[in-house]
Amino acid sequence: MPGYVLTTTSQVQCMHGGTAILTTANTELKIDGAPALLESDVHPVVGCPFTIPPAKPSPCIKIEWAMGAVMCKSQGTPVLVQTSLGKCVSAEGATQGLAIVAQTQMKIQAN
Repeated sequence: MPGYVLTTTSQVQCMHGGTAILTTANTELKIDGAPALLESDVHPVVGCPFTIPPAKPSPCIKIEWAMGAVMCKSQGTPVLVQTSLGKCVSAEGATQGLAIVAQTQMKIQAN
């Protein structure tokens, strides 16, 4: 699906309010000086308050991505767009919801 390309200056959260640390292996494609994120990137999450009842902490610790742009790649890997799916994962490997793209650049779109 088309959408605006995510970069290291975008803001992404887990659905519980934790913040993704956006780094990338991409060294080639930049938008306004910020590297575009790749589908292969895995982003650590900090500050997730999620607990499993009755009171077991189960914070999201990383976001893994799927559904990058089909026609826009960097270093042979699809770039992430705001419609990409970010799977939030706990330390035990459980999927705990989808990432929320709170903000991204609004100049470049990709399909």
